[in-house]
Amino acid sequence: MMLHTLHCRRFRGLADTTFTPGPGVNIIYGANAQGKTSVLEAILYAATTRSHRTTTDAELARHEGHEFHIVANATRGNSPVTIEAHWWKGAKRFKVNSATQARLSDILGQLCVVFFAPEDITLVKGAASGRRLFLDMELSQLYPVYLRALQQYRHALRQRNELLRQHRDDTEMLAVWEAQLSEHGGVLMRMRAETITELSEIAADLYGRLVADEPLALTYQPDVGAPDAIAETLARARTTDLNRGNTGRGPHRDEMDIRIGDKSARAYGSQGQQKSVALVLKLAEVMLMQRHIGEYPVVLLDEAPAELDSNRAQRLFTVIPDAAQAIITTAQPIELLPLSRENATLFQIEGGCLEPGTH
Repeated sequence: MMLHTLHCRRFRGLADTTFTPGPGVNIIYGANAQGKTSVLEAILYAATTRSHRTTTDAELARHEGHEFHIVANATRGNSPVTIEAHWWKGAKRFKVNSATQARLSDILGQLCVVFFAPEDITLVKGAASGRRLFLDMELSQLYPVYLRALQQYRHALRQRNELLRQHRDDTEMLAVWEAQLSEHGGVLMRMRAETITELSEIAADLYGRLVADEPLALTYQPDVGAPDAIAETLARARTTDLNRGNTGRGPHRDEMDIRIGDKSARAYGSQGQQKSVALVLKLAEVMLMQRHIGEYPVVLLDEAPAELDSNRAQRLFTVIPDAAQAIITTAQPIELLPLSRENATLFQIEGGCLEPGTH
């Protein structure tokens, strides 16, 4: 995948901007609060219909305005893809190659991206919900069948929870939604298990290359022992669930355990280890996507060099594949960056204005 141009109008604190990244590594540098992250956020929004910083689209409009517009021109395989995102007074509209998209979920996979930000340390130290979201976003970009199963599972979960909140012991209706949860939850469990096994192998290699010769391992910890046990587990839990008013068992409670050596990275990892593991997980996602779709996603790294010591920052630029397009932001002086590639394309941003930079 390759992003050729990004046009932003009235987005965040950016001036109306046209960003033209090159292949390989692109560096956007500038002081804090100048708009570096907003450029990456605009790409992420066009690719996934969401921001990593807010769930309220109104906050993305410049100066509390009423609209913003983003156009991303890219290549997927050998085919051009143009994604248009327009928000106006609370209404969100997306087009792909000029065709209006009836469902926002249809945007996923049109332009695959992997995004890392400093707050992604919560992927390691935070609640299990963050790790499930990481898996769901990755698999939804890769596999339409996973996205459909996830949507159907969430719909069935909402319906069962509604019955539980009303304290309706309607055995027939509960059984209907439990069958749906079993069918679609089974798809989620099988695909999560396969992905985590593969992701663990890639992440362990990257961790050794980027950080240290310590074993890193990811393990799937499903809430229900096996896919074919979902319906029975839910049926047994009906009384408990009716008392609590929601569904307490199922794939929506799954966990991905992360261990450095024989210790939990969440419970015992240092701040530095947790930051490094979060970055490695994102880079492993990049490699996994390339395996399955035959090309690298666009790699978006917000202040990644600042999250690492100088030696690890140097290694970062060596583990990013040459064939991948990476867009990296930094507040560090450009001369202090451990740039090892002569083909890195530089951009400077100040006051929301993005311009070509110099080495």
